[in-house]
Amino acid sequence: MTGRLQDRVALVMGAGSSGPGWGNGKATAVRFAREGARVVCVDVVETAARETAGIIESEGGTAVALTCDVTDSAAVKAVVDDTTGRWGRIDVLQNNVGIAVMGGPIELDEAEWRRVLDVNLTSVFLTCKHVLPIMLEQGRGAIVNVSSVAAIRWVGYPYASYYASKGGVNQFTCGLALQYAAQGIRANVIMPGLMDTPLIRTQIAGQYADVDEMIRERDAKSPTGKMGDAWDVANAALFLASDEAKYVNGVCLPVDGGHHLKIG
Repeated sequence: MTGRLQDRVALVMGAGSSGPGWGNGKATAVRFAREGARVVCVDVVETAARETAGIIESEGGTAVALTCDVTDSAAVKAVVDDTTGRWGRIDVLQNNVGIAVMGGPIELDEAEWRRVLDVNLTSVFLTCKHVLPIMLEQGRGAIVNVSSVAAIRWVGYPYASYYASKGGVNQFTCGLALQYAAQGIRANVIMPGLMDTPLIRTQIAGQYADVDEMIRERDAKSPTGKMGDAWDVANAALFLASDEAKYVNGVCLPVDGGHHLKIG
């Protein structure tokens, strides 16, 4: 590795994995650490956060595991305070948290609509609310938010709240990018497409007769003939967080093999 984040502090929200294997947040946290960052691995599930931090430490990196409900402002602030108290700064904020609940406006319960928007969108607002003052004081920082290609197009699943919340993440981030650019803070979005991660097995598999059918169909829909994986997202996140992207700001970057260009 080349030390592209050497000695920087990265706060990774959603750094655990929803099941066995590599989720986007878990892979990103490990990727950051391999490039020299001190990583705060945050997840609502304590064991998931600890697993990611343990992988980093086993490779000789520096990490800490914290738990947090990202829809709770006080809890988010406590994580930010812990990070600055421990290492004095936050150079990178990575938001990976997201859930998908099936249903259009008729089928979806109002409480579920609000829950998805809180987890997927309000969480990004809250982390930025508490991290931005630190980055402004430092005079620099990189924010990388993960939305989805579903933010800009129909992807075949009936989840209205997911489309709305991920579209909100995109535009919220574009606003951040311009509001704080002159203060040395960059904000960008990664839009994963059809990815093979543990999340699809827990939140999408129910739309199919079996998991193998789901994998075959999603692979076939990808222009490359195969879904991407969490490391594709992690590599994009590393670029956007690093100085290599010092003049990249307000970008919503598809990581999807070109799927966003297709009609169907």
